[in-house]
Amino acid sequence: MSPARVTGIVLAGGRSSRFGGDKLTVEIGARPLLHRAIEAVAGVVDEIVVVVGAEMPAPLLPAGLRDSVVVARDAVAAQGPLAGLAAGLAVASHPLALLVGGDQPALQPALLRELLGRLDAGTHGVPFDVVCLEEDGHVRPLPAALRVATVQPAAEVARVSGTRSLMGVFGRLRVQRLTPVEWGALDPAGDSLRDVDTRDDLPPA
Repeated sequence: MSPARVTGIVLAGGRSSRFGGDKLTVEIGARPLLHRAIEAVAGVVDEIVVVVGAEMPAPLLPAGLRDSVVVARDAVAAQGPLAGLAAGLAVASHPLALLVGGDQPALQPALLRELLGRLDAGTHGVPFDVVCLEEDGHVRPLPAALRVATVQPAAEVARVSGTRSLMGVFGRLRVQRLTPVEWGALDPAGDSLRDVDTRDDLPPA
């Protein structure tokens, strides 16, 4: 049996209010922050969807990937990451999805592949809906591997009910956590968990 194909969903619709400007265009090592996330995902998935805010301009995409990236928009402005997830899942072509933040500059492809590989592990013959990482005893919603058939309807129900957080959706589903011992073998520094909220979070070039 061929492995299931995967849609990469890159959330890029945040307002960067704590950063004080459009953080996704800030260059790190001559590459915009958003490009680093897109390029990390590109080697792991079969298609890429970049989700921007309802009223945001289309993002500048990496030159070598422009033809293979779909740009989607939140249905409603300023509704948080759940709106971005729903918008990405609505156009996803494949049964599995890999969800990351556009402000995650150091995602490790090996760990992203491991998240996807754990979806079918399941318990009692029932596969997981979501696989994500655990840090300090808490589930981190990004990055995460998702089963589109179950996560999409749950995300839409949650969005309509007024939920804005990703954990508000994940809490309704079968979630597998990778512990620090498990993911640490592939990403010892925990780089895949890091995001950029303020300028102090920017990594060195």
